[in-house]
Amino acid sequence: MSSPPGLSVPFSGTELLLAAATFCLVLWAVRAGRPRVPRGQQSPPGPWGWPLLGHALSLGRAPHETLARLSQRYGPVLQVRLGLTPVLVLGGPHAIRQALVRQADAFKGRPALHTFSLVADGQSLTFSPDSGPVWAARRRLAQSALRGFSGAADPGAACSRLETHVAREAEALAARFLALTEGPGRFDPHRSLLVSVTNVICAICFGRRYDHEDQELLGLIDLGNEFGESAASGNLADFLPILRLLPNRALSRFREINRRFHDFVQQILREHYRTFEKGHIRDVTDSLIEHCQDRKLDENANLQLPDEKIISVVMDLFGAGFDTVTTALSWSLLYLVTHPDVQEKIHRELDAVVGRARRPRLSDRPQLPYLEAFILETFRHSSFVPFTIPHSTTRDTTLNGFYIPKGTCVFVNQWQVNHDPELWGDPGAFRPERFLGSEGRVDRALAEQVLLFGLGRRRCVGEGLARAELFLFLALLLHRLGLRVAAGARVDARPLYGLTMKLARCPYYQAWPRA
Repeated sequence: MSSPPGLSVPFSGTELLLAAATFCLVLWAVRAGRPRVPRGQQSPPGPWGWPLLGHALSLGRAPHETLARLSQRYGPVLQVRLGLTPVLVLGGPHAIRQALVRQADAFKGRPALHTFSLVADGQSLTFSPDSGPVWAARRRLAQSALRGFSGAADPGAACSRLETHVAREAEALAARFLALTEGPGRFDPHRSLLVSVTNVICAICFGRRYDHEDQELLGLIDLGNEFGESAASGNLADFLPILRLLPNRALSRFREINRRFHDFVQQILREHYRTFEKGHIRDVTDSLIEHCQDRKLDENANLQLPDEKIISVVMDLFGAGFDTVTTALSWSLLYLVTHPDVQEKIHRELDAVVGRARRPRLSDRPQLPYLEAFILETFRHSSFVPFTIPHSTTRDTTLNGFYIPKGTCVFVNQWQVNHDPELWGDPGAFRPERFLGSEGRVDRALAEQVLLFGLGRRRCVGEGLARAELFLFLALLLHRLGLRVAAGARVDARPLYGLTMKLARCPYYQAWPRA
């Protein structure tokens, strides 16, 4: 191509043609990614995003805070784009309850993200896009199995099976904390918490308890940690499918972690089948095998539960009882050592209600409102599960006057609700007393405003187990000992963003025995 005299064109005709074609392709992709809105309706508002990438690079290291700020500008129902995928973001308490509770059927789906399909070979109760009758029946079965093993072994039993497992682990944990303070003079509680919580969920799911240095247990803990780290980082391949065709170390690692954990549970399932005795149910896995052999999920459905489904349910229950409780305990210990006045109030309440002659029990829970308020404030203030696992819409619907098409990916910002000044007044302050009414009892209406386990049809199946286990661990530990950090040491309370927000390791904890 020639140019007029005196003018220098730095591009050839071919290059200009390629640039124009690329521009048109990007424009087409962006427009194709936008949902078609029926006449007379409108899409949720939101900020402008980059072509192809959308807002993937602008959410920063704390996307829950970034999206909360956007919500102040655009409202509690807004839309962003990750890659070519429109994502609905819910931030206000009323909008979230409207979607997940009042319009539960329309918002109960899961998006068909690529990484979700790698969990339990796509059979996961938690991550699977399935939300039909079979999924609902499997969910009821999982809830029934958990109730059976977190409740009393028989109606006349003095304590539950969960209580027995936690009491044993809490005693070992307290002894370890005291020994480490007596010896090295300080300790990092992280690994000990992981081992204790993992032993509880292993006892419930697999009927096993491990020594704290057992290699199989430590390998299982490492798998759980690796899963959390991989899931925490997220993966753009979920929203830019072309990236799946390129070498992707994070995606390969996530696939390998899930394969190893699947193989581990599969091996345990084989052992349980070999030693299974009908009428002698040892753990959750036995309970599921019994249901499988009966080929019934409930009285209304004669649905077969194949081995792969048992594996996926056990994997989901293990995950529900592993990461959440460990993270909650880590945050609880942080608040105890940074708020010694709160710790002292819990000690006084335990002494007044339980005394020193026996250890706390789950049945003491209604009489220990300050400890309950402390747990609620830990959930609220830390908001260590900033988002629920993404939802998706199962049909075309509307929310707050905006049109939401079927298959829309939905992010639920729990952190924003837990830090809403209109709801809490002083959300930045750690103040358990906010949950106590005039008579010193827990304000249940206010407690329901705290979001950590989700809402509606997809509410965490292990919520009841996690709450009871956390209460027992804290009550038993604080009945036995007190906690502080070494003189002159400081703890870092800044969260590390992820699927669950963790704390930086702190090796300066100390424990002392209570008389």
